[in-house]
Amino acid sequence: MRPLRNMFKEVRPRTVQASMSDTTGPNILRPISEEDQTGAARVFAFFRDRLMSGELKAGDRLLPERVLALALGVSRPVLREALRSLSVLRLLDIQHGRGAFVRAADASVLGQALTLCLLHQPNIIDDVLQARIAIECQAIRLACERASERDLQTIGGLLDALVKTIGDPELGRTADHAFHAAIVQASDSGSLMKIYEAISPLLRQGHADRRPESFSDPATAIRIITAHRDVFLALVRREPDAAERLLREHFRVGDELRRRNLITSFESQEQQS
Repeated sequence: MRPLRNMFKEVRPRTVQASMSDTTGPNILRPISEEDQTGAARVFAFFRDRLMSGELKAGDRLLPERVLALALGVSRPVLREALRSLSVLRLLDIQHGRGAFVRAADASVLGQALTLCLLHQPNIIDDVLQARIAIECQAIRLACERASERDLQTIGGLLDALVKTIGDPELGRTADHAFHAAIVQASDSGSLMKIYEAISPLLRQGHADRRPESFSDPATAIRIITAHRDVFLALVRREPDAAERLLREHFRVGDELRRRNLITSFESQEQQS
């Protein structure tokens, strides 16, 4: 028998007629037994480990399900459900009559899954914003070294768009997010970009919540625009220490603004009661 480490990948050139043609979603009404959960976890862990080791790559075809089930010590129904779950996550492409193929990970799907996992946690927007600070501060340091002239032109154009949308909450929040996302993109770090993309749905929600209060006061709006411009200029000058310091200062101003608005809101409620 072929060694277990090679059991997930079809290495023979012939087409495999795997019995995976039913690509409908799993039956969520069926009770999930402890055995099913254990078996599915074994499949997921094996798939993850093979990806991490490089034994599986995008485009590779998996072995037939009967061979995989035997190799992993799980029933074929459990294996089939696990493979379908990986397909829903767009990690596998199950093709009728051809078998299952490894796909490149789609960060947008991972972002949706992460958002659903985090939504029920208290103060999740504030928590994600703290993660964002860590990501962007490292990203801008890398961008000072790695950003191309095209990257800088893109970020400069987004800064112009941000200035032009001061009075428009909807367009303004889109321009704000795009400006920060472009800095992460300019870092040329695949890991930072994927993580940032994964939390972007929650970041956009944070922009939507904060934008009206941030730009309701003209003086505050000018201060925020100036902060973005200073961050950009430090990036253009390729000064990582200054760029990180200015970016942290920009985030600190945002935190102070949110606290001030919260205090004002509670004071207003007390006066009305």
